[in-house]
Order: sequence, then structure tokens, then C-alpha cells
Amino acid sequence: MARRVSLPAADDLFRPTAEGDEEPTPAPAVASVKAVPRTAPKDASGSDAKRQPSGRVRHDEKVTVYVTADELVDIEHARLSLRRDHGLAVDRGRLVREALAIVLADLELHGDDSELVRRLLG
Repeated sequence: MARRVSLPAADDLFRPTAEGDEEPTPAPAVASVKAVPRTAPKDASGSDAKRQPSGRVRHDEKVTVYVTADELVDIEHARLSLRRDHGLAVDRGRLVREALAIVLADLELHGDDSELVRRLLG
């Protein structure tokens, strides 16, 4: 003969725990986390000397980027290489944000001579 386990009903799980409580006290709401922009040191021209990526914070904005299958494989290869060779476990989003920060800092610093401008001019 199999023994049956007695499980509590939903009413038992969500009932007030103290005598006289009419309604259970709701848990406090978690405040939303806003990304605080990092301040980078300024160079002689007054622009940011080093652009900082946002890192691991909750992001409120989204952009969709379409890539080819080969580009996606390259991103995954870079992600796995960072994990294997450097012990850095990063997701694709963080990898892309870091790369974007590097490219934008180069553009600010070098302007027309930046790698981005050279590649886009072809």
C-alpha cells in the first residue's frame, strides 16, 4: 500500500500568519535599478578620455541588430575564447557593449582618423 503525502492547500499557503490580521502585509516592491552613467576623466580637449561601458546593470533601452550567421559565430567564438583563455564569463550583450564602448572612444579620440571612420569609408 502506497503512502500518500499530504500537501497544504493554496488557502493554507497564502493565509495570514498572525492572529487578527485581516490581510497579509504585501512584500515591499523592489525599486527599479537605473543605470548611473560613469564619469570618465576628461582629456585636454574636454571630452571623455575613456568611454566606459555600462557593465552589469539593468538596461532600460533596447536595440536590435541583425548579423550574419558568420558574424554570430564570431561573437560566440570571442565569448567562448574570453571564458576559456581569460576566465571571463560574459554574455553576448556585454561583449557587444564593451566593443561599442571601445569603438566610440576611438571615434571621440581620433575623429577622422578613427578605425570606425576608416572602415566605414571602405
